[in-house]
Amino acid sequence: MKSYHVKNGGGLASLIIKEHDIPAPGPHEVLLRVQAASFNYRESLILRGTYPLPVKEPDVIPLADGAGEIVATGPGVTRAKPGDRIVVNSLVKWLDGPFVGWEEYGTQLSGTLDGLLTEYIVLSEETVLPIPEHLSYEEAATLPVAAVTAWNALTGIRPPQPGETILTLGSGGVSLFALQFAKSFGTHVIATTSSADKVERLKKLGADEVINTRSIPNWHEAVRELTGGRGADLVVENTNPGTLEQSIKATAISGQVSVVGWIPSNVSTMDISAFYFNLVTLRPLMTGSRAQFLAMNHFIAHHGLRPVIDSIFPFDDARAAYQYYEEARPFGKIVISQRPIPM
Repeated sequence: MKSYHVKNGGGLASLIIKEHDIPAPGPHEVLLRVQAASFNYRESLILRGTYPLPVKEPDVIPLADGAGEIVATGPGVTRAKPGDRIVVNSLVKWLDGPFVGWEEYGTQLSGTLDGLLTEYIVLSEETVLPIPEHLSYEEAATLPVAAVTAWNALTGIRPPQPGETILTLGSGGVSLFALQFAKSFGTHVIATTSSADKVERLKKLGADEVINTRSIPNWHEAVRELTGGRGADLVVENTNPGTLEQSIKATAISGQVSVVGWIPSNVSTMDISAFYFNLVTLRPLMTGSRAQFLAMNHFIAHHGLRPVIDSIFPFDDARAAYQYYEEARPFGKIVISQRPIPM
């Protein structure tokens, strides 16, 4: 079998392919034939050596997102069988409940463990979930990080209520999933973008209003205007590039900002008076548990939702996929597939 490996901080030059024996599953483990895997921003951070969490040394098989087919099971497995189409939860030990600690739940694929840019991988049966029937392997491979993070951002405290206003920022993977989920909950969605060509695409995906942040740099004022001065009930804040201050100012009294990513280091110099006067709740979050993933998959199946995919690359062109992800401004997920790609 073949697998790709990168070094933490080694840049794209460190991406190499290695040959291995196909591993055998042990007790309560499954052998997965990976059919597709997808990119997240964390993969760029690992290349640069700036990912803040531990990364396996001397190198790691990248990509935390993936889906495939179970081809063998070890003794005692009850959650899957050969032939099952499954998707993998990237935080392999977080099964349910709140995130209580890094040692308990922080073990993750493409970090402390090898990821899914490989032909085969052995996993605990606890980390595999059935794919919604209407999704392809390529679509399912986009779910583990971006979709589960968006789901947690929206529902981690309580589900959004019809008529509430949700604000999503930009067109990254988490934001696009959050937009789709929020519309399916019956909420009013405002989206932002810095690209004029993405305004209509966000509207077609369901955004009720889209604010172009290049033409309206003080976009929190536009959010207030669009909501009659009230602000958004919940903001999915991606902290890239440093949008937290405006997100707080765009939030309604007693509203919530779900913080995806890392709070910027310059937070002490921000004008965050709205945080105090509006009683805004800042909620940093990790991806999500297996229980949240299962609930999300049921929601996706019920509403017939499909992930937005920008491009699909073949397994042999992983380097080209990395280059495209690093250099392009994709609208949707970048996927590497091990199946024939339709032309």
